Amino acid sequence: MTTLDRTVNVKEQAKKAQVASKSLSLLTTEEKNEALLIIADELEKETEFILNENKKDLDRGTEKGFTEAFMDRLRLTEERVKDFANGLREVAELEDPVGEVISDWNLDNGMQVEQVRVPLGVIGMIYEARPNVTVDATGLALKSGNAIVLKGGSNALNSNKGIVRVIHEALPKTKIPAEAVQLIATTDREATSQLFTMKDHIDVLIPRGGGALINTVVNNATVPVLETGVGNCHIYFDETAQPEKAIDILINAKTDRPAVCNAVETLIVHTKWLEENKDLLEKSLADNNIKVHGDDHIVNTFKEAVPADEDDWSNEYLGLEIAIKTVNNTQEAIDHIETYGTKHSEAIITEDAKSASLFRNLVDAAAVYHNASTRFTDGSALGFGAEIGISTQKLHARGPMGLPALTTIKYCMTGTGQIR
Repeated sequence: MTTLDRTVNVKEQAKKAQVASKSLSLLTTEEKNEALLIIADELEKETEFILNENKKDLDRGTEKGFTEAFMDRLRLTEERVKDFANGLREVAELEDPVGEVISDWNLDNGMQVEQVRVPLGVIGMIYEARPNVTVDATGLALKSGNAIVLKGGSNALNSNKGIVRVIHEALPKTKIPAEAVQLIATTDREATSQLFTMKDHIDVLIPRGGGALINTVVNNATVPVLETGVGNCHIYFDETAQPEKAIDILINAKTDRPAVCNAVETLIVHTKWLEENKDLLEKSLADNNIKVHGDDHIVNTFKEAVPADEDDWSNEYLGLEIAIKTVNNTQEAIDHIETYGTKHSEAIITEDAKSASLFRNLVDAAAVYHNASTRFTDGSALGFGAEIGISTQKLHARGPMGLPALTTIKYCMTGTGQIR
């Protein structure tokens, strides 16, 4: 068992965030937007510093032999820094959900009732190797009037410290107190465990990363959890799928960024479609250096395919590998997804409206696609600006979580002396 670094006081940081959240809740939309723009400019200005800090993490990752998929999630570039700075600018342009009157009505006794959006308060963000999450989560939290306590993965510690240092240098130029953004800057896992039970100071925990991290938070936290999910995503080629369209979608979903949660991991293919298009599919996969794990039908059809075992059907490869399952109808595809899916993103490629409707209605997932890539399950792609995560649960929020997901509601009543 480790002993928590004495220079890190998680409780004190959470308390500071809680105090700062009270000030945040009083800021105007204009003041919050101005702050995001100032932070974005400062991040771009300090790109070289951020990349130097990131290089320390990359060098350590190389020494430890991290996979290329992991290194891709960890790596920052000038373009990626510019992207997350622009993400803050996009968030600044979005409508502020705080203060929105969702509904209002008058009671028979004359009292007025309003249902109003308000900030959650303090968000605890627990995540792994992507330093861009530090910026995305901070921007969404501040715009929605929340303070945030960040606990990134140890492998990105230098990157996260560098980014938060830049944010803290920017905040004194704004109306937002610097204490509203807290980074638990330690590699000690005990710090994360402390966050699990700090419900007096933290209103919600959001874990973002692999299945082991998410399950640890869900199973051990007494603070309410907004659960994000891993992405064992499927694409199903129905019998009527147009070959070129289907394969273009598949290759995009697999190769655009293989290490992200909305990349496809399993292709389900109708046997009749496969019979007619096996050569085109096999060549396309080979041309893109995609290793195939297949069922018996696929192994007997594709020269380079290797047999899939039970783990392959539930595996999140996060690289240029894919599992392929053959079925005889749409219901069999749905059943396979029900057994092995993670309720993230699922797609059907078909020209048959009935098959598309059956798939859309029966597949239990946060995002369901007809004739489109699973890569669109993303806050930015769907017009939310940055996202704080993709929820695969059903309560409070589901799918990419933008600004409204970081608010709750308050009932505000106005009377003239009514009593009950």
